[in-house]
Amino acid sequence: MATGRNHRPATRSRGIPEATVARLPLYLRALTALSERSVPTVSSEELASAAGVNSAKLRKDFSYLGSYGTRGVGYDVEYLVYQISRELGLTQDWPVVIVGIGNLGAALANYGGFASRGFRVAALIDADPALSGRQVAGIEVRHVDELESIIDTNGVSIGVITTPGGAAQQVCDRLVAAGITSILNFAPTVLSVPDGVDVRKVDLSIELQILAFHEQRKAAEALAQDVPEPLAAEAAPSGPGRDQGPDGDIPAVMPA
Repeated sequence: MATGRNHRPATRSRGIPEATVARLPLYLRALTALSERSVPTVSSEELASAAGVNSAKLRKDFSYLGSYGTRGVGYDVEYLVYQISRELGLTQDWPVVIVGIGNLGAALANYGGFASRGFRVAALIDADPALSGRQVAGIEVRHVDELESIIDTNGVSIGVITTPGGAAQQVCDRLVAAGITSILNFAPTVLSVPDGVDVRKVDLSIELQILAFHEQRKAAEALAQDVPEPLAAEAAPSGPGRDQGPDGDIPAVMPA
């Protein structure tokens, strides 16, 4: 099996759009669940529903892979699992280093899904000397002074940053200087990287804020449905004197 350094997935060279690349893991997750249930084939409609997309978009995405399914039969589940895994580079061994072994870093180290998806945690690294030599998920924590030698020895091309925000950019700079070309950033800060380095940011607080927005909207919609119709009519502006937009509509934002 090939290792990660200097081996990149074929998606960019084949011109697959980034939006399609972002959906491939969703399809793979749904297909893996079908495979575990020994389902041999799946229709585009069934797979699209399981992945949370529409079937037309799914068929378009798969056309970039050269997979069109069979009319009346659908897609071969096992072949699609292989095809998408290959396109994402998951048929290779990708050594990963995690820098910052606090609660989040330790939790990621203990996550069992990495190995089954082609990722091997090659090293855990932290700046705290008190953590050096400790075992987390069966892996010895190494001091950050060893960062460059660890990356070189293990042929690592993917780094995961789980440090506090103030330390993240410095860690990022050292990772890049050591040859890391892909970074998964959990630190609460935006990283600056040179061209040729890919960064994916995971910000749990932003995701929670988005969920809060949707909860607030649902609550407002529920409240509006509970307002009696006569009261809603009285609350609405009416008559020729109301403020209107150029097409007779009430402007969404009233002028100051």
